[in-house]
Parts: sequence; structure tokens; C-alpha cells
Amino acid sequence: MGGTCVNKKLTHLLEPQLQLYFLCLVLFAGVTLFFDHILGILEMALVIVLYLYYRDRNRRRQKELSKYIENITANMDDATRDTMLNAPLPMVIFRPDSEEVIWSNERFLQLTDEREHLFDTKITAIVPNFSSKWLMEGKSECPGEVLLGNRKFLVFGHLLHSGDALGAKGLLATTYWVDVTEMTNTRDRYAASRPVAAILMLDNYEELCKGVTDNGRSTLRAEIDNLLDAWTTPTGGVLCRYDRDRYLFIFEEQYLAAFQESKYDILDKVRQVVSPNHIPASLSIGIGKDAPTLGELFQYASLSIEMALSRGGDQVVVKNQINFEFYGGHSKELEKRTKVKSRVMSNALGELIADSSCVFVMGHKYPDLDAVGAAAGVCAMARKKGVAAHIIKEASNNPGTVMTERLSKLPEYASTFLSAQDAIIKADSRSLLVVVDTNRPEQVQAQELLESCTRVAVIDHHRRAATYIANAALNFHEPYASSASELVTELLQYLVEPADLLRGEAEALLAGIVLDTKNFAMRTGSRTFEAAAFLRRSGADTAGVKKLFQNDLAGTVARYDIIQTAKIYRNGVAVAAVDHTVGRVTAAQAADELLGISGVEASVVLFPDNGQVIVSARSMGDINVQLILERLGGGGNATAAGAQIPGKSIEEVSRELAASIDRYFDEE
Repeated sequence: MGGTCVNKKLTHLLEPQLQLYFLCLVLFAGVTLFFDHILGILEMALVIVLYLYYRDRNRRRQKELSKYIENITANMDDATRDTMLNAPLPMVIFRPDSEEVIWSNERFLQLTDEREHLFDTKITAIVPNFSSKWLMEGKSECPGEVLLGNRKFLVFGHLLHSGDALGAKGLLATTYWVDVTEMTNTRDRYAASRPVAAILMLDNYEELCKGVTDNGRSTLRAEIDNLLDAWTTPTGGVLCRYDRDRYLFIFEEQYLAAFQESKYDILDKVRQVVSPNHIPASLSIGIGKDAPTLGELFQYASLSIEMALSRGGDQVVVKNQINFEFYGGHSKELEKRTKVKSRVMSNALGELIADSSCVFVMGHKYPDLDAVGAAAGVCAMARKKGVAAHIIKEASNNPGTVMTERLSKLPEYASTFLSAQDAIIKADSRSLLVVVDTNRPEQVQAQELLESCTRVAVIDHHRRAATYIANAALNFHEPYASSASELVTELLQYLVEPADLLRGEAEALLAGIVLDTKNFAMRTGSRTFEAAAFLRRSGADTAGVKKLFQNDLAGTVARYDIIQTAKIYRNGVAVAAVDHTVGRVTAAQAADELLGISGVEASVVLFPDNGQVIVSARSMGDINVQLILERLGGGGNATAAGAQIPGKSIEEVSRELAASIDRYFDEE
């Protein structure tokens, strides 16, 4: 019936429409008949004969056209049926709502080892884990490959209405299955055989070999070489030492997953090698993969090893074209006993300052005493070099405000503090921007100023994250250091005399060290006390610094209210989730005080603040809180870390924190 209607429409469209012309001829014959009866009758007879001839020819044309259309339609139906039955591709038609198979061709039956039909069978019973969701979403290609037996297929398809119902129940899915097994196997073999470059570095080589005889040194190297050979030999790769403390390892990517599954146990094995000085060896590995060229592959590995060292060493960092991946890093940072780097960095920074038109100094958002103290130290360097220096000041109240106000009263700092907008206007091509106490561009006080300055120096002690300030002219980054103030003090010792440092600057630097070391109780090394001694010689008053850390009664009460909400979650990690806004300093102090409770190895305090959740974490040193908060978008170092998480509730962040803590301990 449908085909007959189509034929009638087509023939009607192709039929010549001459009725109007015959009507005009009849009118002319009628007019002629009025004036001349004989001529009019002849004309009328002629019109009738022509009309009858036209009708006869039109009927014949319609019959021929209908026969032609019917012939084409029949051929098309035959071709359609033949295509579906004998198509070179496997085909199956099913209902997407019930997954019931309606029809399949012979080639699909052969794939499923069926001989007759698949009626009353669900498509998921034939192809486990197959989903038709992509068809319902309007897509014509199934995302990913579908496994059927031991073959892999790309599946294409479309939906059509069956005509007997409305909605999803009236839909039929027609799918075509393209065998891509050989192509995917070739692709997988190619991916598995791609080269991977790794740089292995003994990151405490100087400490291991210090005071050790040549024989002892050779024994140490041989023991470590044997461990590395045993670890790399199963891959069939190439391992060679190209420096006294560095190795280059080239292997195929198929072995990388096994290394990751073993959690790079070579780090633990190397750590068991102890020097005659009772110092355990520490190995860092930087891996580069997925690079278009071998040169870029080695560059990825170099960036990875630099990242591993910037995060404290004794860990593995993997870099691809997009981001970094981190493994290990649970151990404490080792203090570097050599000051060669500090001396080199001080000379380089002094030259940068001397060659600048002016110096801008800024720390992280919501700066604390460490950021302000380090900034004051940089200003002292600039004053010694005769270059104007300016510290970026935040308009809002922050933990560093008390020190900022104290410095502002000094005559030397009368015009030192500027807003970020004024600094951008004042900056020129020779301006130097020194970033202290952070290495992440999204955490600086004024990211616009960072982007405006072409000459940037970074001084920081936090472990480096995946995002960091790249292409800095100078990068003094030491994660072993207690604070940025300690690093700046080390630089000052080579650039100024104790008398050149103002008392207010010395106290600001000492306050930064006291803050981050928790009054010299955490993350302190011999160089920390050396820096403090230099500041004491420069006139720093320890009693005056102590007063900076006094709290009012309201803050003390609020701190103990936070402590009362704390609960031990796992392995000595105390978590205090507060459902109302508190002061950031108060929360940080509460996290510090929780560490004084017996059995608490780490503490985390979180609270809401202006649409975001603020997290402060502290540790006694055995638990690396930086790794825990890094998965929440935060950062810091092993014993002190923080995060600011926008757009989430306390409950959501608490769940994410618990998952991150679980993952941290599960990976140990």
C-alpha cells in the first residue's frame, strides 16, 4: 500500500498539466462560434480530438512510468534484502530498551558460533559489558573497542522507529561490527615497545662518600650497581652511568606498569645500603615517556628528576606530554650539609639585583610571617646593592599584617609597600620580581604581576607541585630547609654584614623561622641554627619575636573549641572538621596543638570560609601531609601543608580527605 501511494505521487508529479491550455482553446472556439458558426464548430471539433488524443497518450505514459517505478522499487527492495543478508560486515538488530535481538546476518552468527538464529536472546548475553547508551545519546559510533570472543570490533549503528510504538519501546538499533583485531594488536605492540628514558640519581652521594676511603667508596658503588642491574636486567633495557651519581636507563614502555605495581621497590632496596658513616643511600628516579622524539624524551626525564629532587628526593616522578605523576616521597627530606649552592645562588641573585631598575618582592596569598620575613631579607639585599625594593601588600588582614605594620614604621620602609596594581604600573623591562615562600603561580599574591615581569627569581622551601613557576632566571628551591626565611638568611650571609641588617629585618626573618619550625622543634637542621645565630648577631631580639606569637583570649578559646571536635581517623591522624568559619591562624594553631596529644602523628583541621573549604595539616614528620593534601589540590611540605578547595561542602571535602588518607597508607 505504501509503495502504491508513492507511485501515484511520483506519476502525478511527472504528468504534464495541460488543462489550462485546453480551457483557453475552448474559449477561443466559443468566441469564433459566436461570429462564424461553421468555423467555430470546426475549431471545437479539433479541440475535442486533441483532448482525446492527449488523454490517451497520458494514460499510456502513466502506465509505462508506473511500471518503471515498480521495477526500480522491487530492485531496491531486493538489493536491500541482499545487502542485509550478504553484507561483508557482521550486522545485528536489537531493541535498545530490552536488549532483545531481532535479527542478525550470517556473519554475526559465525562470530557467536550460532547456527540458526539469536531470537529471544539479549545482546549483553552474547557480548558481555556491551551498552547501547551511545545510540540513545545520538552517537553513531561506540566509544572504545568491543571484545567479542578473542576478537576486537569497532561498532557503528543508528536508531530507527519500528512504527508500532512510540518512545524508546518503539526503537530498533541497527549495528555494524568492524573487526579491528589486527590493527589494535599492532597498535598495542607499538605502544608497548615505545622507548622510555629514566634518569636514576643518588641524591645524597656527597653525604654517602664524605670521609669514606676509596675502597669504601668503590664498595658502596658496587653494591648499588648490583641492585640497579638486578632491577633493570629483566627489561632487556640499557643501563649506563654517565656521571658519578647519575645513571641513564632506556627500556620499553611495556615494563613501566610492572615497576608501578611494585611501587618502585628499588627505592627501598637502595635505602638499605648504608655507608660507613651510617648514612643510608637515597635514590631518586625521573622518567620521561610518550615523547615524539628521543631528545624530548630525555628532556622529560631531566624535568622529572629535577621535580623529584625539588620534592625532597627518594621518590619517582614520571612525566608525559601533559603532566607529572608522583610515586613514593614518604621519607623525610635529608639536610644538605654543603653550602656551595647557597654561595653560588647568593652571587647570582646579587648580580640580578644590581642589574635591575627596581625589585618587587611578593609571597603567597594570605602571607604569613615567613613570607613577610623573607621579603624583608630580599629588601635588605637590594638596599645593599643600591636598588629600590618594594613589597607587595595585601589589602585584607592576614597573619603577616602585624609584621608588615611593624616594618612600615621604619624610615627605610616608608615607601616600600605597594599594591599589586601600583607595582604593575611601575614595572619595566629591567624590573626583577622575587617570589618567596611559594613556587606555584596560582598561589602568588598577584599573578598579573608575575606574568608582567620578564625577570623572575624564586626562593622557596615547599615541595614542588606539578604546577610551578617555570623559566625563572634564578630558582633557589631547597625542600630540606625549614622556611623561606632560613634560605634568605643563608643568602644574606654572603651579601651583607650583620651590621647592614636592620633589627626589624632580623626579627622578621627570625619570626619566619620560628613560625615554620614551631619554635625550633620541627624541621630543624644545623643550618637552621646557623641562620638563627646570624640573625641574633644582627640584633634580633628573641623576646620581641616571642611576643609576635601571643594570642588573645578569644582566639585561645576558639582554638580549644576546634580541638574538641577532633577525632582519630587512621594511624594516628587526627581530623577536626568545623562547620563554621574560624580564623586561619587559629585553625593552624589548633592543628599544631593537636600534635601535642599522645598518639597523634598528624593533624588536619578544615573549616568553611567564603564559599571554599580551608584545610590546614601538620605532621610530626613520619607522615607526609603534603602528599595527602596534594590530591585535594593543596601543597606544602612533609610536616606542614594546606589547601583551599572552592565550591565544595565540608562533608564532601571530609570524604575526599578520608579517601586521600586511605590511599596514602595503602601505598606505603
